[in-house]
Parts: sequence; C-alpha cells; structure tokens
Amino acid sequence: MPEAAHSNQTASTTSAEEPSPYGGAATAPSGTTARGAGDAGGAPAAPPRRIRTLDLIKAKAEGRRWAMLTSYDQYTAALFEQAGVEALLIGDSAANNVFGHDTTLPVTVDELIPLARAVASATSRALIVADLPFGSYEVSDEQAVATAVRFMKEAGVHAIKLEGGVRMASRIRALTNAGIPVMAHIGFTPQAEHNLGGYKVQGRGGAGDALLEDARAVAEAGVFSVVMEMVPSGLAGQVTGELDIPTVGIGAGADCDAQVLVWQDMAGLRTGRAPRFVKRYADLHSVLTEAVGTYVDEVKSGVFPEPERSFD
Repeated sequence: MPEAAHSNQTASTTSAEEPSPYGGAATAPSGTTARGAGDAGGAPAAPPRRIRTLDLIKAKAEGRRWAMLTSYDQYTAALFEQAGVEALLIGDSAANNVFGHDTTLPVTVDELIPLARAVASATSRALIVADLPFGSYEVSDEQAVATAVRFMKEAGVHAIKLEGGVRMASRIRALTNAGIPVMAHIGFTPQAEHNLGGYKVQGRGGAGDALLEDARAVAEAGVFSVVMEMVPSGLAGQVTGELDIPTVGIGAGADCDAQVLVWQDMAGLRTGRAPRFVKRYADLHSVLTEAVGTYVDEVKSGVFPEPERSFD
C-alpha cells in the first residue's frame, strides 16, 4: 500500500492490549468466523471487540474474505452481526429501500443519521460504515469533513463511504487527516447515474485505465478499502491484486476481497427485476405476505386474539 494510505494506521492490526474481534484467539481461522468459544483447554474466551479497519486490512494480507451488508435498523443490524457479517453499511440506498425514492439522490444527512445511530447502537462487533449522501461532500473538503463529523458524533459510526476516484482524493486526505476512516466507491457510482447515462458497467475497454487510476488515487489518498460496483471481473481482480487494501465487490466478480449486497435484495424482500449481480438467498416477500395474510384472515374471522392472548 502506498505510504500515504498508512497515515492513520499502526504497524500491527491487533494490539496486545485488545482482544480479538472474533473472540478467543487473535484471529479467526482461515475461511471461518470464530464466535467466542473457549479454547481447547476450556478457558473462557475473551469477549469479542469491535472489528476495526485494520482488522479488515489484515484479513486481506492473510487471505481471509469478509462480508458486508446494508442495514438501516436495529433488528437487521443485530441479526446480521450475529450471523457473522463483519461490516454493516448504512447506505444511501436507504433512499430506495426505506424512503421509497426511485434513486439514491434525494436522501439527506438528517434522514440517514437516525438510521445509522440505530445500527451502531444495536451492535457490538461489526464495523459500522455510513454513506455520505449526494450533495453533502462534493462542494469542498471542509463540507466533507463537517458532514462526516456529524455521522461520527451523532450516529456513532466508525467510518464513512464516499463515491468517486481521482476527483475525490483531496476529500479523502482531508477526512483521514481529521481522523475519519474512509471507504471509497468507484466504478458505477449511483450518485452520478445521470452523468454516467444510467446503470452501466464501468471500466470496459479503454475505460479500464481510468478505473485503475481511480483505484490507485484513493489508495494513495488513504482509504482503508474500496468498493467496486459493476466493474468487469478481470479488471476488478487486477485492482485487487495491485492494492494492499481490501476491495469490496458488488457486481465486480469473485476476485474481490469482500462482497456487499443490499440486504433487501439478498433476502428477497424486494421483488421485480434485480441486477445481474444480486443473488437472492431467501424469499422474505413470500414469507411476510403469507404471514400478514393469515393475520388479516384471523382478525376478520375472530380467531385472533385467542382467549389465552386476552386479560381477565
């Protein structure tokens, strides 16, 4: 990693004074996530601590992949953390998936901060990352720092994410100089969808050189990781191999160090046509539809509430 990227990092990712974020041993075994069980001798494991940005960088160095999901409320945050998700993103995708907008552009800082506070408050281990929404950081370095400080102070997040490569290098330096960890987002950047001409794969053909420059620029500016969205898998693999910081893929192939999905897409809560990179691991839409339908039927028929659910 370029020297500038280490400006807020120490030589060791897990200090002797801190327990492992996985509980017990200093690191989880390759390909696994330890959950705090005692060691072979039966000694109680040290309680897990918060995962830090340095833990994710160390995971890359050791060849360990990790998972990130979006979350916007206390219940999903606690559940995802318990299931082993290492990083939770309060994405500006809340615009589409919480507030009902067609794009990410309308969501505001004031709307995202309460969601981020709920996620941070409901968890004890996952790294909590918040998106800086459109319009909250583009004007100047000072605007970016002021917005990020609000997320750190008012919501209790541990890092922020912003979109853009070379053009955001000065913002990233200003943020990291202020002590704020930054996750970059390159490739397809939803906040710039109108400028990009819609949802299109980025970095094909001659455009690959520009994406490589974006990746190098954000790494040199000091980010601890970089999201690549809708990028050809070969190019994403090249970036992953070149950078010492972890790459997070969303539609960028299997060679990235981590993956992220919007949880409503992953769990099948959102219906309709999904992007090619989405894999639905459940069908929550059908489960909830059936549950609510049964509830409505029982209310209308008088079955609910039963005598045992009433008071004398």
